Amino acid sequence: MVDLYDYVDSIKDFPVEGIVFKDISPILENYEALEQVKNNFVNVAKEYQPDYIAGIDARGFLFSTLISQELGIGSLMIRKPNKLPGELIEQTYTLEYGSSTLAVQTARNIKNKKIILVDDLLATGGTIKCAEDLISKAGGNVVLSLVVIELLFLKGSENLVSPLKSVLQYD
Repeated sequence: MVDLYDYVDSIKDFPVEGIVFKDISPILENYEALEQVKNNFVNVAKEYQPDYIAGIDARGFLFSTLISQELGIGSLMIRKPNKLPGELIEQTYTLEYGSSTLAVQTARNIKNKKIILVDDLLATGGTIKCAEDLISKAGGNVVLSLVVIELLFLKGSENLVSPLKSVLQYD
């Protein structure tokens, strides 16, 4: 087992001044670290018996497909604007350093389905809260949210409806 904290780089003043960006690239570069994160997520996720794993654009995709493949279930994409075809539900949300929009296709058959959301990091909770709202509008039920990194000092989990599990936490 590796110490996953050794596989996260802290980049000061990125993407804007005053933000310390937590870069997970070293986790992705190291098979053992990536496998450890995947196994952690899979062990938690299987307890919730989800129908789908939904990755949030874009780093959430890196983990959502690994989890869904391991569990033998499908994976969904929650994307930024102009990245999905067809009829969409869109919602704008605020980030710790600005605002953005997420979209989900209305054609996905998620009505009454149990969904687990996956992203790389939880800061203020705006992104995951937006994804929860999108899934709910499409008729699905978010039963859990998974993140690699949680920034505890921002208290983002307090803004979520679903329970949150994180692999790494920073005060």
